Amino acid sequence: MNEGDMLRIKVPGSTANLGPGFDSIGLALGKYLTLEVTLAEELEFFPMDEHMKDVPSGADNLIAQVAIQVAKDYGTNLPPCQIKVWSEIPMARGIGSSASAIVAGIELANHLCSLELENNEKLRIASLLEGHPDNVGASVYGGLVIGLHQKNGTELVLINELDFDIVIVIPPYEVLTSDARAVLPHTLDYKVAVEASAVSNMLVAALLTKNWTLAGKMMKSDLLHQPYREELIPEIKDVQQKATEFGAWGSALSGAGPTLICFTGNGKGRLLEKQLRNEFPDSEVESVAIDFGGCVVEKLKTKNRQIL
Repeated sequence: MNEGDMLRIKVPGSTANLGPGFDSIGLALGKYLTLEVTLAEELEFFPMDEHMKDVPSGADNLIAQVAIQVAKDYGTNLPPCQIKVWSEIPMARGIGSSASAIVAGIELANHLCSLELENNEKLRIASLLEGHPDNVGASVYGGLVIGLHQKNGTELVLINELDFDIVIVIPPYEVLTSDARAVLPHTLDYKVAVEASAVSNMLVAALLTKNWTLAGKMMKSDLLHQPYREELIPEIKDVQQKATEFGAWGSALSGAGPTLICFTGNGKGRLLEKQLRNEFPDSEVESVAIDFGGCVVEKLKTKNRQIL
């Protein structure tokens, strides 16, 4: 990147788990974190909307922390830059705000330091930082991802043949991931663990074969996290019940919550959005597209902002 150039990084948010796919299944959403980057004398962030107004403006920003660390790991330093930041992804709502920031930080280092990282390398770095590949995988690749993160490697399968609509219901409060994980059990009985694994396997099989009715059934059959998080998010059962009444084939807690994500037939999202908004006036209800492109980076000239 040369002086006078601008770098635009656009990262989709995501939903994770889809019920029983705990820490392994993610889906990219058409809500974005966007950075516009120019070289400068010092590192500084400029929040450009309401969601970003409270984020740190210096090196303690999560995006900066990731970018500085990635650059260091590859034996170089992050050049100082000014970064304008916009976000359509509310924080601590379970739709991938931290994962999108991590992916943005990796891309920032990748392009400013000319690291030429491949997507599988970005996925590995992001999974090591996040601890699991579901949200970050979706933000890197787009689409539906099924991933496994282990000590010796990170694997991911990408599915892009999806023909359903999504509606999200965002209650008017935050749930920190640390709090949502604190209510989970430390161990599961062996028989319960076997059943939970089978439910997750059936969800994947249903998604691959487009058996949406079965997929919705498996979302409700989760034994790994949703039953324990109901105490933090009382809307879970009400939203699921109403979504089913209005024709949705499935619904689940999005990530750590409190957002609920509802799945319905292709072309039916707007109607479901209207119906759920009437039922939950205190929540933000929105029909959201699936993002199939993943993280996108463009280089532009600052004077005319034409893509190079």
